[in-house]
Amino acid sequence: MNLNQIHNVYFIGIGGIGMSNLARYFKNLGKNVSGYDKTPSALTNELIESGISIHFEDSIDAIPKDFYIENTLVIITPAVPKTHSEWNYFLERDFQVKKRAEVLGIITKDTFCFAVAGTHGKTTTSGILGHILQESGADVTAFIGGIVENYNSNLIGSGKTVTVVEADEFDRSFLHLHPNIACITSMDADHLDIYGTSEAIEESFLEFASKIEDKSNLFITKELPIEGITCAVNEDAVFKAFNVRIGNGSYVFDVQTPTEVIKDLHFGLPGRHNLMNALMAIAMAKLFGTPTDAIAKAIASFKGIKRRFSYQIKTESKVYIDDYAHHPTEINAVHQAVRELYPNQKVLAVFQPHLFSRTRDFADDFAKSLSAFDDIILLDIYPARELPMEGINSQWLMDKMTNKHKKIVNKGDLIATILASDASIIVTIGAGDIGELVPSIKKAINETL
Repeated sequence: MNLNQIHNVYFIGIGGIGMSNLARYFKNLGKNVSGYDKTPSALTNELIESGISIHFEDSIDAIPKDFYIENTLVIITPAVPKTHSEWNYFLERDFQVKKRAEVLGIITKDTFCFAVAGTHGKTTTSGILGHILQESGADVTAFIGGIVENYNSNLIGSGKTVTVVEADEFDRSFLHLHPNIACITSMDADHLDIYGTSEAIEESFLEFASKIEDKSNLFITKELPIEGITCAVNEDAVFKAFNVRIGNGSYVFDVQTPTEVIKDLHFGLPGRHNLMNALMAIAMAKLFGTPTDAIAKAIASFKGIKRRFSYQIKTESKVYIDDYAHHPTEINAVHQAVRELYPNQKVLAVFQPHLFSRTRDFADDFAKSLSAFDDIILLDIYPARELPMEGINSQWLMDKMTNKHKKIVNKGDLIATILASDASIIVTIGAGDIGELVPSIKKAINETL
């Protein structure tokens, strides 16, 4: 398929974080872009303000008339049901209908592609790398699975020759990509509703790794059973971050590369996992030929990703942090960062489990991760694409936890329960609609200060 011959791009599910950055990309290319989504959101509002027409009812009549012609590409999200009338309308008339992952595959085939894979860390690592390349003057477009604070967008740059993409393991999407340089940040079991076993996930990552024929272009963490260039924090590796200390609320560290030692890098995101994300981005940028001083400057100015250890309130008496963590490993990373920054302070964590299947598959690990916090509030499980599963609920999960102070709260009572806590550190965690509650929680806490 030749994208140059496509004039119109129609999105079914345009408001998703991955779909919306593709919509921005095609708008930047001068394409005529329109789409449907189920509900309005901040992302759809921004797309509308940029000149993209969006409607919120599944109606063939709502499709703009100029999208009925042959040179229209239709892009769908996996979340759309097969009964969707607009989708079926285009299928029945033999339009080019592609999944988002397939379209990214077409785009990356014609560009120099950086692909960031891993169960955790994809979004932050992609954001750092995209920021480094943009700041250094590369002709780059970076597709990010979150809103990068520096740009208030999930798309960095408007370049035509270099791309940065998250290589998403969900539904084996990353196997559509054509990476020139790649990294794998982690390979924990997840998406068992798709894969069935952790062995199947590992096989999928191995298949992704095989796409990079020259293993000197693939960066890995030391524990992965894959051939590649190793990266580590405070351990021997080809790329090593060491001499890590904290100064003025930021990490300061050195990096050993195969050719030099980069001294006194400053990086503002907390947590050792974020140091690893930064190191992976630095390694890929160095291989690409980005000057060291440009890397150092960009690392220091990177502000982070919204809902990734995102400070909402930061005062002497009260700190409120919001994070997208929805897997035990990610929750452990949030806990490590909080304890490192705020030792001996009481921490209240509010967690909304995401998916019945994930809660079931990792229940014991979730219980252990959440039990590390002083106090816990659990919300009901956010179902996303799933139907309820008998016996799998927040009460079942809470019964596995060892905290003395734990309770299940409905959304209507959440703010009052948070305000009644004597914890000085509050963390909201989860990938569901808990993010929509953050502004009201922040407002209520601020009114008490």
